[in-house]
Amino acid sequence: MKYPSKHLSLAALVLASLAAGQAGAQEAAAAPQGKPDNEITYNAAVTTDYRYRGISQTRLKPALQGGADWVNNPTGFYAGTWLSTIKWVKDGGGDGSVEWDIYAGKRGELGSGVTYDVGGLGYVYPSNSLPTSANTFELYGQLGYGPATLKYSHSLTNLFGFADSKNSQYLDASVNQEIAQGFVLNLHVGRQKVKHNGAADYTDWKVGVTKDFGVATVALAYVDTNTESYLAPNGKNLGKSGVVLTVSKTF
Repeated sequence: MKYPSKHLSLAALVLASLAAGQAGAQEAAAAPQGKPDNEITYNAAVTTDYRYRGISQTRLKPALQGGADWVNNPTGFYAGTWLSTIKWVKDGGGDGSVEWDIYAGKRGELGSGVTYDVGGLGYVYPSNSLPTSANTFELYGQLGYGPATLKYSHSLTNLFGFADSKNSQYLDASVNQEIAQGFVLNLHVGRQKVKHNGAADYTDWKVGVTKDFGVATVALAYVDTNTESYLAPNGKNLGKSGVVLTVSKTF
């Protein structure tokens, strides 16, 4: 689950992206060539370990996942939903074994190859029954250039069951660069700050490779964090280093 002193300037950057997004709606007057105005896609996946911001959500065990996305190509507006099996809510003394995400936003181009993506994301854990509800809502803003992206996420609610954690923040940078014959190198580093819960702060990182084989996309990644604060009931560190294999399909 899942700033430095520069967080105020980052927040300003997000607000600037939001303003630019309004202007960008007028620039995107037509759908990209060859694409319909509205698209709906579906996705399904199986993974050896559902890692979110470096922390295992499934007690270092496999998960089944799936979702659906809608995008309006002329404007860049989008919405979607996604679900995954999880174990951490029960490990925390609650109930429920599903994470249900609902999100919407807008993406586009600011010019000179700079892209933006702004929106909101709700994480719903049905009947989680934790003392502090696990349900979480974040706003996010992302800027991209070529294969690199910088993203800032800010919680408007308590964060994943942490008491008094409203206004928690996550900053991450990623690079997804094709290296040879359809293989994409995936690099990621992120920093989670949990408001009023400093012992839960940590950094996560990932090095992986992804390949679309047509029939399915295969991703293999090494994931790690610098925390030992997230433990399963059996004492296993949910942020320990590990190799994660994911097979997915979008249709």
